[in-house]
Amino acid sequence: MVHLFVFLFAFALAPAAHAQSDQNTLTLETTKGRIVIRLRADIAPLHAARLRTLAREKYYDNAPFHRVIEGFMAQTGDGERGDGTGKSKYPDLRAEFSNVPFTRGVVGMARGAHSNDSANSQFFIMFGAAPGLNGQYTVVGNVVSGMETVDKLKKGSRAQDGKVTDPDRIVSAR
Repeated sequence: MVHLFVFLFAFALAPAAHAQSDQNTLTLETTKGRIVIRLRADIAPLHAARLRTLAREKYYDNAPFHRVIEGFMAQTGDGERGDGTGKSKYPDLRAEFSNVPFTRGVVGMARGAHSNDSANSQFFIMFGAAPGLNGQYTVVGNVVSGMETVDKLKKGSRAQDGKVTDPDRIVSAR
């Protein structure tokens, strides 16, 4: 009888735990396939909340991977202009730096060159390690499945700072 009670109690809590984990999952359906990101609300709560809000508002739907540099990173999240100069209607965020290093699959928040506190909507996914970004950009998550999709994204030229002509896109973000 005690085992049945424990099982039923655990079963009753399972949906709540599942909902909590779903809250920190961002799924990107792209023109190349699916990318699933675990948002790190534990280290960047404001940035994770911003990505969740913008996904709910469909801000990221049809946003291009406008800057993709082989071996470095793929940047997206400009749902306003699509060229890397746009941002959401919300105010910029203060940096939430952590000790999490920028390695393959880590998701960071893009920001302006002159202010640590200028992240807004754009983010990037790392192809490989980039220690020079550590402590300079906010880590907001990591890819838990779909790195093979990230690897397939159309690359830009290094001569043009990774700017992509006819880029792959986020079809939907949820």
